[in-house]
Amino acid sequence: MGREIIETNYFTLHNLCDGVYAAVAKPGQGAWSNAGIIDLGEELLVFDSLSTPSAGEELRRQAESLTGKKVKYLINSHYHGDHVFGNQVFSDTTIISTYATEKLCKEKNKMEDYEKEKQDMNQYLLQLKSKIDSTEDIIIKTSLINQYQEMSKVLDDLSQLQIVLPSMLFEEKLTITGSDKTVELYCLGGGHSPSDTFMYLPKEKIAFMGDIVTEDLHVPIYDPEEFLNILKRVKQIDINIIVPGHGNVADLTACDTLIDYLSYMTQRAEEALQHKLSLEDFISEFDVPKMYREWKGVNGIKANLTTVYTYFQKS
Repeated sequence: MGREIIETNYFTLHNLCDGVYAAVAKPGQGAWSNAGIIDLGEELLVFDSLSTPSAGEELRRQAESLTGKKVKYLINSHYHGDHVFGNQVFSDTTIISTYATEKLCKEKNKMEDYEKEKQDMNQYLLQLKSKIDSTEDIIIKTSLINQYQEMSKVLDDLSQLQIVLPSMLFEEKLTITGSDKTVELYCLGGGHSPSDTFMYLPKEKIAFMGDIVTEDLHVPIYDPEEFLNILKRVKQIDINIIVPGHGNVADLTACDTLIDYLSYMTQRAEEALQHKLSLEDFISEFDVPKMYREWKGVNGIKANLTTVYTYFQKS
């Protein structure tokens, strides 16, 4: 969906309509997540900054080369590093997020000791390598290899990585109006992270979803009930094109897929709790539906089953 116009080492750029572009990450190359470029008219906006300064630099270069304009705004969808570690490339722009995302970036992404960070990352990569060698499940092995490649790219850039925080904060909705285009930023709560922002272009009916929507991925869950509620509210918006946080450009049916996925796990977890099934038995007896068996994720579906079970056990 959308016309592929430029291929870089990190991502492919798709032209979705006049002045609207999606940067779709190439696996294992240092972008890790998708991003967006919006020509507002006299101003230029970028949605998410990718996983490394190197990828972020290429994103900005392509954005300004395509439009002949300087980036004025950068949106951070949530605090996870694969969406914000390119922020330093945009330090001269207005970086926008929710209050909660800014706080989480400050707390979770701080880098106080480069040598310790380097040592920890090398240790993590060794652990990943060990898991890759010992795992027989092809889907999980492929996911682990991708994780290893992406984290290796972050390590390559670690010496130059600076954590740059958002400077303009909002709570639930922010509208940015340009001479040609208007974008609306929404935070309907926290499903994948404690605070998830997506961007909607009402005239073009295009939404950049961050990790609220992903393709064929066991995306980590923060709050299963809120995640479901967010997706159901998104479904009520007039959207023709969705750019997921990971995966290919899609349409609104991508929301249905995730609604079904979350609903199924929720139903099974509640049934397990009613029958006083332990978490271990719940996971071991869980028969993964065929449609989810080839979804990517370093822990497969198990991590999300644990999250959902634990969430409803506490509620």
